Amino acid sequence: MPAVTDIPVPPASLLGRLTAERDAFADAYTLCLPRAVTLAEFVEAFYTTRLFRVERALLGLFGKPSSDAMARAVARGEGERFAVWTVQAREGDELLMHEDSGATRSWFRVEPATTAGATALWFGSAVVSRRKGPGGEPRFSWVFHALLGFHRLYSRALLAAAARRLQRI
Repeated sequence: MPAVTDIPVPPASLLGRLTAERDAFADAYTLCLPRAVTLAEFVEAFYTTRLFRVERALLGLFGKPSSDAMARAVARGEGERFAVWTVQAREGDELLMHEDSGATRSWFRVEPATTAGATALWFGSAVVSRRKGPGGEPRFSWVFHALLGFHRLYSRALLAAAARRLQRI
């Protein structure tokens, strides 16, 4: 299984531009699969992994159901909504989703890797601060800081799970 790597958010990406515009926290992770993968394949695989289905089930308990068909429609550009997420932007081989509160974003990107026939899969998140400090800097709550370690582990696990799913296809 390819290793997940932490990487800086590419400034020209949909996530990078959002981060600069909104002064948001953002992180990004990548891994390389030894085959060609489309954005639609990646997004569908991500949202239909066993790991993500746990999150989907929890959201369903709060009245935000989702299905594999909804995930497929969003992945293929035929739908705009999936559980608590709505498509914010789709550009080339990138997709940026925002969740209902507007505070967080999820970002997907695929690009040809340096190895012929391989694909780099990227997944990232952004959290937009609702508060500013005295100098205008973003201020994040204690909950954000308390959950950041878990968020990073979970993001890596989600990307790895999507890659495993894509390897089986």
